[in-house]
Amino acid sequence: MTSNSLRDADIAYALHPYTNAVAHEQSGPMVAVRGEGVRVFDDAGKDYIEGMAGLWCTSLGFNEPRLVEAAKRQMEALPFFHMFNHKAHEPGIRLSETLVQMAPVPMSKAFFCNSGSEANDTAVKMIWYYHNAIGKPEKKKIIARLRGYHGVTVAAASLTGLPLNHRSFDLPIDRILHTSCPHHYRYGEAGETEEAFADRMAADLEALIEREGADTIAAFFAEPVMGAGGVIVPPKTYFEKIQAILKKHDILFVADEVICGFGRTGSMFGSETFGLQPDIMTMAKALSSAYLPISAVLINEKVYQGIRGETGKIGSFGHGYTYSAHPVAAAVANETLKIYAERDIIGHIQAVAPRMQARLKALADHPLVGEARGVGLIGAVELVTDKATKANFDPSQAVGPRVVNQAQANGVILRAMAGDIIAFSPPLIISEVEIDQMFDRFEQALNTVTHEIGAPA
Repeated sequence: MTSNSLRDADIAYALHPYTNAVAHEQSGPMVAVRGEGVRVFDDAGKDYIEGMAGLWCTSLGFNEPRLVEAAKRQMEALPFFHMFNHKAHEPGIRLSETLVQMAPVPMSKAFFCNSGSEANDTAVKMIWYYHNAIGKPEKKKIIARLRGYHGVTVAAASLTGLPLNHRSFDLPIDRILHTSCPHHYRYGEAGETEEAFADRMAADLEALIEREGADTIAAFFAEPVMGAGGVIVPPKTYFEKIQAILKKHDILFVADEVICGFGRTGSMFGSETFGLQPDIMTMAKALSSAYLPISAVLINEKVYQGIRGETGKIGSFGHGYTYSAHPVAAAVANETLKIYAERDIIGHIQAVAPRMQARLKALADHPLVGEARGVGLIGAVELVTDKATKANFDPSQAVGPRVVNQAQANGVILRAMAGDIIAFSPPLIISEVEIDQMFDRFEQALNTVTHEIGAPA
């Protein structure tokens, strides 16, 4: 099939996620055909540094042969089996064991799903099931954060604190609450230190709990670094103060490690980077380097004992997916975790992250950049029309998308988010040379758009 016919077929038959369907009919897709290291190539042979690792996920790059072989071996041995009704298979068992043992805080059991959204939806159901089991049927409300992102299934999208994920979908559902977004740059008051801002964020959370009644609040969801909401790194002392409030009111803490897990922040888990002590952890994306869909929910012993007792009482834990712990996906995840250990991926990240963060922070001097922020191998720049007032560009100017489109023309794929925030999340195997290439191409794009809109250079 020719490139033009592929594009025509795509426009005719495919409905794309997170895409303006009207605009897509005019522009058509960029069609990727192969990958090599941190690069992907389109159907015209042009190469792009994948500055987002796909969707924050392709940690080992786009042509890791060991993952291909792991899938092939498992396909030949046992292409499908399940873990329903006392059934099991070795890849699922081994992956459960590895994840529970490598968790940064004591965990008891692993449950498998197919995406981060499913993992967070599953966590919601577990939380409700658990509180029924322990005789607290009124303790069901769940708090997430404005601009937090937890997925797009019905419950996960309700947790997500972004208007685009609610508008026209009749979301959020009831029993889902949102507290303040801990972005010091955007929401801090004049002269307010990060620590004082964290105090205010904690006070906001406690006030919400008191208004609703602590006996009605079941859990709190948080990403260690807020990803799709703008790569928001928590202010100093924030999680220390938040966790104290959760403990005081007997509220479960769910750490959404879907983006942050497996090295992204410079530790194996974001919970380690920021000192989190969750009761439940959700993870996906880099669990298999995104080569096959798989996600996991880890629960601690307290949550497990509640679920265990209820299954004994009513006969079953009536939840699961056909592809939970799919043996091929689990085999690829097992091999991915082996590679992380054998190649010391955390050591590599810690070695190259300073270069990425230095190049990122240097962008703060650019006339369009209000804030450059990040940690490890994740970061973002927030574009503003006035540095002093932090005023955003008019959305009709589409400055962020224009910069990202120009960057793609320059050979680097990035992501523009609401508020003209541009994210960086390259494959974890990226080198310092490739980091420089990525930022060189991005800076060229930023300067091009600066000139186009007539902003001072």
